[in-house]
Amino acid sequence: MDQVIVRPAEPGELATVAGLRWRWILEHDGTAPTALDREDFVRHFVAWAERNVSSHRCMVLVSGDLGIIGMAWLAVVHRVPTPYALHRASGDLQCVYVVPEARDAGLGGRLISETLARAKDLGLERVTVHSSPRAVPAYARQGFENSPRLLQTHLARATPRP
Repeated sequence: MDQVIVRPAEPGELATVAGLRWRWILEHDGTAPTALDREDFVRHFVAWAERNVSSHRCMVLVSGDLGIIGMAWLAVVHRVPTPYALHRASGDLQCVYVVPEARDAGLGGRLISETLARAKDLGLERVTVHSSPRAVPAYARQGFENSPRLLQTHLARATPRP
């Protein structure tokens, strides 16, 4: 694999990023989803990404010989102002994925690190992540740690209203 860079995704690359998301589901579930075919999913994904460009920033991992081989999404959430900070935001690192053939070479860590640098440039106070057990060590190497103050509750899985 020749030179690999991490950079923001360009609008014309969103269909390729959607393909990575589809591939991720195939890898984890072992079968293609039955609710949508791939083309419908890609169209929906691209439209969603275009509508949410102000809150969700996509970073891509690009290899000169293989093209886009990874992605990470930084969701930015604006927070309630305080007298100390009138403009506040935090982030959530989502959908970090590197194709299997490019794993175990430190590229996922690089994708995480450069996405966190982007979060810092945006002035985010903190970034959270909901990780698979396999990826926890990769996040820990990038400074993520368990917090006794960060709690979550699971809600019934439903399709949110648009």
